[in-house]
Amino acid sequence: MNALLLALCGFNAHGALRAPVRPSAVSMGPIRAIKRLIGIQKQNFLEANPYWDQSNIPLNTFKNKAPFTGKVLSVKRIVGPAATGETCDIVIKHGGKMPFWEGQSYGVIPPGINPKNGKPNSVRLYSIASSRYGDDMTGKTATLCVRRATYVDPETGKEDPAKKGVCSNFLCDSTPGREISMTGPSGKVMLMPEKDPKTDLIMVATGTGIAPYRGFIRRLFVEKTPAAAAYEGQAWLFLGVANSDSLLYDDEWQAAKRSFPSNFRLDYALSREQNNKSGGKMYIQDKVEEYADEIFAKLENGAHMYFCGLKGMMPGITEMLERVAQSKGISWEEKLEELKKNGQWHVEVY
Repeated sequence: MNALLLALCGFNAHGALRAPVRPSAVSMGPIRAIKRLIGIQKQNFLEANPYWDQSNIPLNTFKNKAPFTGKVLSVKRIVGPAATGETCDIVIKHGGKMPFWEGQSYGVIPPGINPKNGKPNSVRLYSIASSRYGDDMTGKTATLCVRRATYVDPETGKEDPAKKGVCSNFLCDSTPGREISMTGPSGKVMLMPEKDPKTDLIMVATGTGIAPYRGFIRRLFVEKTPAAAAYEGQAWLFLGVANSDSLLYDDEWQAAKRSFPSNFRLDYALSREQNNKSGGKMYIQDKVEEYADEIFAKLENGAHMYFCGLKGMMPGITEMLERVAQSKGISWEEKLEELKKNGQWHVEVY
């Protein structure tokens, strides 16, 4: 066996354990420990060649008429007690048979019949919230970030179970081992531009719109990918939620800030805890506007700007950008057309 690999895992040239060694390596044995360290040192088994080439991304591998059956590994509530709703982190095993790229979506077909038309429930799309390697780095799992959709009757103040979101509640109520009918992966709109590693990314999200950006940030700042090794730009995340308890994956963003203070920026818009410059509630467009000059400069220099979340976010965002553009003597209509033509403008709202 290669002496270098043995040494990396804490074994001498004869395969005997030498101290010091990580406890995990002892419990796994020499061969598994070597394989694990190889994966940590060189995580590129799901990469294109070259890694930034998007010509052969996986696309619609599984369709509605012949979906894939995944299996739930875990469901975890990821918001605090004072959050305005329940959001869950759901890890699904696909066994490597449903590969995807960061920024793509999976379709989920909830079981049951739609009472409105008597037909099986239709597919719902969810942005994938992990990198292509999955949170376990095996390339065999994917994570979804799902907010439970409920309806509260304004007159009674009580939830109406007949009007709750069929698929979101199915997913949030799932337990490990539950089978999930899935389609996809789908979408090219939210892919990262990796060919130029100096490209800045401006990522704007409301609520579970954070999902694709978690994949981006893990790929660039958490995992040992070719993209991470090459990246020299700045990734700037804006997240809008109601309050601090509604923040999603905050511990991950804080860790990225500590480790990469020059390459990762983070700004929150907490509508029930912060005020904008006019004294009103701080919405996502207000927070972005605080940095309008810098954002316009970045766009001029080739930055890509992403929007993901509820479609209601976009009117406020575009009105703000149009207003700022006018103050700079820029035609926003022409600027937006230029950004779209250059592939710098990415929108996925629902």
